[in-house]
Amino acid sequence: MAGGWGAKAQAGGMLLALLGWVSSCVTTFVPLWKNLNLDLNELEVWNMGLWQVCITQEEGVVECQAHGSFLALPPELRISRLLMCVSNGLGLLGCLLAALGLDSWRACEDKPGQKQRLLLAGGAVLGTAGITTLVPVSWVAYDTVLDFWDETVPDIVPRWEFGEATFLGWFAGAFLAAGGLLLACSARSTSTAMPPAPACSQLPATRAAGGVHHPHTKIADLVI
Repeated sequence: MAGGWGAKAQAGGMLLALLGWVSSCVTTFVPLWKNLNLDLNELEVWNMGLWQVCITQEEGVVECQAHGSFLALPPELRISRLLMCVSNGLGLLGCLLAALGLDSWRACEDKPGQKQRLLLAGGAVLGTAGITTLVPVSWVAYDTVLDFWDETVPDIVPRWEFGEATFLGWFAGAFLAAGGLLLACSARSTSTAMPPAPACSQLPATRAAGGVHHPHTKIADLVI
């Protein structure tokens, strides 16, 4: 029963981890972190991301321009860009480590302890990747809320709102953290379900020694 639960937990954890990693990569590069609708020109929608700003017109034409300077960006965008890149790298590393520790992976079959350590390491790295995804997305969302309700800004000034990448980033961080937790928990079931190394591997040698001993004893008896 424990082995069956462990296999299901590993499959579910890997699926969540892969979905979270792909979603995190998409969140990093799409220019949909913030949306802005202009009251003066409702035919244009402004979208801001970590790398560029895009203008979508009613005809479907999209024009994008990269941010001029990294140092000129607001602090939340600068740090979010770095954290999201770190999250993508950690997510990939965590998936690779966890994949090597899966029961279905034939490598290291004779070393259950090493496979358990790989699963634990992969789960921990994936959990860290989830945190490094949730922090920048939540930070940008928090600043967006503060700017939206800033009473010092006149009402006629357009306000930035949440973009689709904000919600995708929250899902990505949750998937990475949940996948890492499942994989780490399945490592214990793997160790308990794995049978110990067979001690009967020494039986042939014992039998051979016994087989050699008995004929010699009989020959000695005959000689006497």
